[in-house]
Amino acid sequence: MNGSIAGLFAAPEGGVPKPLVEQLDVRVNGCVGDYQRDKKHHGGPNRAVCLFSSEVVSFLQENGHPIYPGSVGENILVAGLQWEHVGIGTIFQFDDLILEVTSDAPPCKTIHDSFTNGSFKEISVKKAPHMTRWYAKVIKEGNVKIGDAVEIN
Repeated sequence: MNGSIAGLFAAPEGGVPKPLVEQLDVRVNGCVGDYQRDKKHHGGPNRAVCLFSSEVVSFLQENGHPIYPGSVGENILVAGLQWEHVGIGTIFQFDDLILEVTSDAPPCKTIHDSFTNGSFKEISVKKAPHMTRWYAKVIKEGNVKIGDAVEIN
C-alpha cells in the first residue's frame, strides 16, 4: 500500500500545534528539533515519531471539527494510505527511513481545541481505532521531506 508525506511537524519548544517543517531528521530518540514537555507520555525510543492520516484530518474537518495539520501533535502526516490497516507492528517504509508502530498515541486535553466541544476522544483507539494517531520506533534512521513516498506493510 503506497502513499506520500502530506506534512511534517516539529515543535522546538514543545506543545501543540506543531509548526510545519520542510523536512525532518528522524533519530532513534525522536525527531531533531521536536521537543516534548511531558516525557512520561511522549517521546523516547518507543514513541520517537507520531504518525497521523490526512484523510482522517479531512474527515474530522468535514464533520465540523476545527482540527488542522499539526494541531494534534503529529510529526508525520501521511496521505493515500488505508489508515484502518495501520496498527501495532505496521512498518512504514520511506525512501531513507523505516518506522515500526509500537502503540497508539492516546489523545489528551492538550489537543481539545482541535475538536468541537473539546471532544478530543474522537481519535481515541478505544473509540475509533481507524482514526487514531500512532507512535512508532525507528528501525532505520533517516531524513524525510514533504512529498516523499511511503509504503506500509
